[in-house]
Amino acid sequence: MVTTLVLIFIVAYIFIALEEPTGVNKSAAALIGAGLLWTVYALASASPDVVDENLSESLVNTAQIAFFLLGAMTVVEVVDAHDGFAVITSRMRAQTMATLVWFISFVTFFLSAALDNLTTTIVIVSLVRKLLKEREDRLLVTGMVVIAANAGGAWSPIGDVTTTMLWINGEVTTAAITSKLILPSLINMLVPLMIVSYWLRGRKVVAPDPVTVGAGDEPIYQTPALERNVMFALGLGTLLAVPVFKGITHLPPFLGILFGLGLVWAVGDLMHRDKPWEERQQVTIVNALARIDMSAITFFVGILLAVATLEHAGVLASVAQWLDTEIGRLDVIVMVFGAVSAIVDNVPMVAAAMGMYPMDLYPQDSFLWEFMAYCAGTGGSILIIGSAAGVAAMGIEKIDFLWYLRKFSPLAILGYLAGASIYLLETEALVRVAGG
Repeated sequence: MVTTLVLIFIVAYIFIALEEPTGVNKSAAALIGAGLLWTVYALASASPDVVDENLSESLVNTAQIAFFLLGAMTVVEVVDAHDGFAVITSRMRAQTMATLVWFISFVTFFLSAALDNLTTTIVIVSLVRKLLKEREDRLLVTGMVVIAANAGGAWSPIGDVTTTMLWINGEVTTAAITSKLILPSLINMLVPLMIVSYWLRGRKVVAPDPVTVGAGDEPIYQTPALERNVMFALGLGTLLAVPVFKGITHLPPFLGILFGLGLVWAVGDLMHRDKPWEERQQVTIVNALARIDMSAITFFVGILLAVATLEHAGVLASVAQWLDTEIGRLDVIVMVFGAVSAIVDNVPMVAAAMGMYPMDLYPQDSFLWEFMAYCAGTGGSILIIGSAAGVAAMGIEKIDFLWYLRKFSPLAILGYLAGASIYLLETEALVRVAGG
């Protein structure tokens, strides 16, 4: 049975990695893989009750992540529908390219922690296209945006889906992940940023030529400044309040984000209740729900259920033992996980780690989970296809894989190693202090 399960998972993983050349959406591959894995596991098991119990446990864990992502993505879409991100992006102005890339990188870093790295990348890269005329300038800034977005998402429980997974499952807490990883993540961004700003020294910002928009191209509804500011503050406040909600009530984060979504929904309906339907339909929650990336959510569901099968079958525990025997050092193992996440999706990598290492041996906020959050979150920057942020930027700006490999992969590796070194030094210092 074990051999069959491993083979099915490998084949599904290959189809996920080869989504572009095969033309088969990775969500389909993940769902088919999950279905086949659980079918084989059920047929080979001598106890249907045990399989049912295992599936129910995995479903609860998976559903919590799926509901959280559904709520968070909807809140972000509502803010975007009200042009709420203009509250920040409208202030991004600079005379020189070096100044602009510093400004954009820091905004991306902190906005990614408050929203998520994918959404932030889409917003910022779209803005960069409006600010810069020269394609070479845009590419250099966009490459830096990818690194900054992934670094910013790593130190926040809501900034990257892998950190969110660890947070929801209880491996990390908000206070610990924020305080321990903000400096390594910042260093991860600063090392490449200093090099890119050196490349851009002396260059002036060249804005795109003004474009005349005809009356027929105007949106049906222009969001007033008051509505834009209210929805931005309410949406961002809802996202930032979820960790506080969890800390106070000890309820799962998905309930907090759904509670917040309900408040955003009610305020939006009251704000627009007297407007004509043609205007109201653009900014309703129903419209936002239609715009969220459901394929991403189904991918997470499929891959988490697939990995759960390997966990219950004991495959992941065996892999963990092999890594401990062959490599031995936990820090090296985690850094390998992070580097590999640049080639394959970091979601199954972290899901596998969660199944490989039990929490009775590696308790909440231990070295393993914090370092895993950093490495999985930032390791994807090494390749343009290694993270959702990179793929989004690649699609918007048509970034060539080899161009990024030549220009930014070395910078991302330097940042990755520098940030990892800072975290290891922090951990060593804390151990010394604790030891007296």
